[in-house]
Amino acid sequence: MSRDARWKALLELLVERGRLDVEDAAAALAVSAATIRRDFDQLAEQQMLLRTRGGAVVHGVSYELPLRYKTARQATEKQRIAGAVAALVAPGEAVGLTGGTTTTEVARALAVRGDLASGSPALTVVTNALNIAAELAVRPQFKIVVTGGVARAQSYELVGPLADGVLGQLTLDVAVLGVVSFDATHGAAAHDEAEAAVDRLLCERAERVVVAADSSKLGRRAFARICAADTVDTLVTDTAADAATVGRFEEAGIRVLLV
Repeated sequence: MSRDARWKALLELLVERGRLDVEDAAAALAVSAATIRRDFDQLAEQQMLLRTRGGAVVHGVSYELPLRYKTARQATEKQRIAGAVAALVAPGEAVGLTGGTTTTEVARALAVRGDLASGSPALTVVTNALNIAAELAVRPQFKIVVTGGVARAQSYELVGPLADGVLGQLTLDVAVLGVVSFDATHGAAAHDEAEAAVDRLLCERAERVVVAADSSKLGRRAFARICAADTVDTLVTDTAADAATVGRFEEAGIRVLLV
């Protein structure tokens, strides 16, 4: 296992458990305790965790794992979801993409669609996610519009009034939301209120709204609300979604696609 992969796995475990000791981490990753100690020390230097005697704890009371350190959890499910979401987009449309691991996969799925290989433009993509813009900017048939704003290190997303100013001047055919949680009663939500505000404006500027979320995000609540459930037209999730939860979304008038 490479150092980068090991660090990602360590931080994922730390977020899940809140605290890790050296021996448990070594056993989980099948490496030596000396390697884990060295990893903990180096991650502490980057302020990614707090070192303790014999282990480490998360850095701060509330911790959101930066996107660059997130492993591909539910990777297969996210790729299936992304393919289904990409299929909902018609050539020539204007698409808004929020940041996140699932929406990044949506961008990749759009990039390899054969019917979007040419056009003037084949697709217009509006995003506040720097990583998504960077991946798609090499596709000359795509028109890429990046909002202004201040970059959040955790998600590569641009937020704030500069982003609001750009989005307020645009009209979208579809907005694709990556979310931390989506509940039929409480709606879609994110960890950060600034991200949620930009995502909300994307929804308001779009003709239709699609939530792309694996089943682990459903029926949950998070701090910052993006939009009400009745704002969402389609939910694309994986087949592990709880049937009762899916039923509540359908009762709310949301089309649910299980992939």
